[in-house]
This record gives sequence, structure tokens and C-alpha cells, in this order.
Amino acid sequence: MKRILVSELLEFADGQVSIKGWLHKKKIMGGITFLQLRDRSGIAQIVVEEKAEVEKLRGLQTGTIIEITAKVKIEERAPSGVELFDPTVQVLVRVDSESPIEIDKDLSHKSDSLDTLFEYRAIGLRNPKEAAVFKIQSEILKSSRNYFYQHDFVEMNTPKLLAEATEGGAEVFKLDYFGKTATLAQSAQFYKQMMVGVFERVFEINPVYRAEMSATTRHMSEYISIDAEMGFIDFTELKEFAHGLLKNVVEDVWRKHESELTSWGASKPVLSENAVSIPMQKVHDLFEKHTGEVVEDRLDITPAEERFICEYAAENLGTEAVFVTEWPSSDMKFYHKKMEDKPELAERSDFLFRGVEIMTCPMREHRYDVVVKQLKDKLGVEPDAPGFKHYMQAFKHGLPPHGGFGLGLERLTQKIIGLQNVKEAALFPRDINRLAP
Repeated sequence: MKRILVSELLEFADGQVSIKGWLHKKKIMGGITFLQLRDRSGIAQIVVEEKAEVEKLRGLQTGTIIEITAKVKIEERAPSGVELFDPTVQVLVRVDSESPIEIDKDLSHKSDSLDTLFEYRAIGLRNPKEAAVFKIQSEILKSSRNYFYQHDFVEMNTPKLLAEATEGGAEVFKLDYFGKTATLAQSAQFYKQMMVGVFERVFEINPVYRAEMSATTRHMSEYISIDAEMGFIDFTELKEFAHGLLKNVVEDVWRKHESELTSWGASKPVLSENAVSIPMQKVHDLFEKHTGEVVEDRLDITPAEERFICEYAAENLGTEAVFVTEWPSSDMKFYHKKMEDKPELAERSDFLFRGVEIMTCPMREHRYDVVVKQLKDKLGVEPDAPGFKHYMQAFKHGLPPHGGFGLGLERLTQKIIGLQNVKEAALFPRDINRLAP
């Protein structure tokens, strides 16, 4: 008999079927054994009364792989809306070891339980609610890709072994590369700018690496970055595009995974029709006015200010996402662009969503002579230096005005679902304390 999925059982009411999957739960009530079988589509309940069939289940633990041939009847109280009865049980892969995690119950996500959660990740993810996080994340990826394709982008994959750090600074992983020193890519920055000169619009979705000595709820050493770069645009168009991407993702995810999101207690994000921008100094002023706290460093915004301005925007501006603009050019990257009329400020924004930055969204300096000067001033590097000369070739031979962003997949997943720690949105998280599993 051909195998069918749990999600298809309603189509076979009053018929006979064969299903295969994992033993998810087993319990005895009033002398009757109830089984739950899990496959990729859901959970089915099976009623076992025949002694010979019950005997086959003796000693079996959660995770045993079984085949059930049985009759189907409608039962609204059952997980899949039907119940299987009069079954024949076939054990395909026997498991005798007791599971270290009770996957039929909600798993704890308290901070002191996360190590246990990650240590037994391959088992804990068999809990449907846990698995839903990554089904939602998969939809975020699918929606993002579709959005880029709809806007005429070309997908690319760039090297992660580099000669120099793209973001500068010391927060890089270094390794021996055949007697030379290489670094793991902090971003796709150089390559996506270079490819603007080829395709105009490019994106990639790949891991990036940051050697940050941070053990916070918002940092990881490895994460997935949704990187995009587009030419022949201005700053306003860039922000509107990034805002449109977030709106597209939210709508797609909620349309296709509302039940899973509801199981996590998530609420659908409220987003404005168009991008909302607030200058950094206004953020400082609003924060001081509403909290009574003094902002000591007015050249950056603190995590507390990020949370505050998102709450303020939700209450007063009708959106849970806001761009913070007018950053000081003294602190910008060498490839960022200064405002023409206010050179003390950069054409940069941080896109905040539900209290955390999910992307930095700046225009790039595209004029060769200006990039050369900023490279020398900011990094003390010549344009023909190893690690930079091929990047600088693209500017020397013509790049249009362009801008882009890097969107953290795990942070976006975390905020859409409402998780407390970004690591909960990583399949196998990496931070300063964890390199396994």
C-alpha cells in the first residue's frame, strides 16, 4: 500500500491507509493504548486494542520509526482531525534509549535552559513547535528571494575566505591559508559593490562571521546575512526598498504560518505604508524627554534607545519599524557616502524592528577619487594594497550611485516570532562559548 502523509488523512475517511513516521508519544488509558505518529506534515493518533499489536510496542521509546496500516475515521478531538483504529503495527527502526527531552511537551526557553536546548538540538527540534521556528525561517528566506527576483535582482555567492577584513577592525577570525593569513568574511560588502558594476542589482544569502567577544542575547559568531546592493538609486529609494522587503516577508509568513506563529504567542507586526525615518538626534531628544535619562554618547544609539524608539513609533507613528538617520560621518565606514549638503553626516540609516537593529542601510560612495581619499583617511590604506586593489578596480572603471544592506536572518526570525534570544532562531548557534553540535 502506498504511503500517505498525516496531512492527507482526511481525504481517506472511512478508508484504509498506510502511514510511516516516528513514534511521538505512547500512553495507556483504560486498558487501551494510544499512539501518536509524527511525519513531516503533522501528528496522527492511533488506537491500539489488539493484544498482539500492543505487544509489538513493548519497550519502544520515542523516536522509534514505525509503519501503521489502519482504518481512518473522523475524530475532531484528535490532532489531525481523524483517528486511526484497528491498526497493524510494523517496527522499522527500533529505539530502546529513553529520549533526553520530552518532545511531546513545550520545551523551556528560559535563559538557564538554553544550553540544554542546544545540546540536544537534533532531538528537541522533533517537537513540532520547535520545528515551526525553522519552517517560519524557511518562509522568510523564500519570501526574501521572491522579493528580490520580482525586482530584477541577480543572486550570487561570494567567497568567505578573504585576504583582508571587509569591515575593518579586529573582529575577524584569522586562519592559516597555505602559509598566508586569511580572514573569514564579515560580510559580502566588497563583492556586492563590485557586482553592481555588472548586474546593477545583486543579492546573496550566506553565512558571515564576526569575532565579537559578546555574550548577549543579540550576538552570534556566525549568522546568515541577507545581503543586497542596488545601483542607480538614491537614499530614499533604498529605504523604501528595504521597508518593502520587510512588509513582503511579514505578509507572506503570516499568510502561510499563522497557526505556528500563534502557537508561539506571536502578534502580527504593524507596519506603515511607507518607510518612517527619525534623525538620530531626535531619537536622543525623545529618549531623554520620555525617560528622564541623559544620553552621554550622542554619536550612537544605545540598545535602550533602540527599544524605546520602536515602542514610540508603534504608539505614535503606526509602525513597529523605523529608520534612524543622520549618523555622523566621523564614525562611518570608508565606503559610506557623506551627505552633499551636510558632510558632517553620512547617508546611512539603521533599520530598527521591534526594538533591535535588523540592518544597516547606507548609500555607498561611488566616486573613485573620494573612495581613495576615505580609504586612506579611515584605514591608512593605499588603493593598490592587497585585499583592496581588485575592489578599487570597480570604482576606477565606473560604478553608479548605489546602496545596500545586510539583513540578519536570525534577528528577523526572532523578532517576528517573539523569541527572547537570537540564538533560539539559529539551527545550531555559534557564540563565544559554543562550537558544537
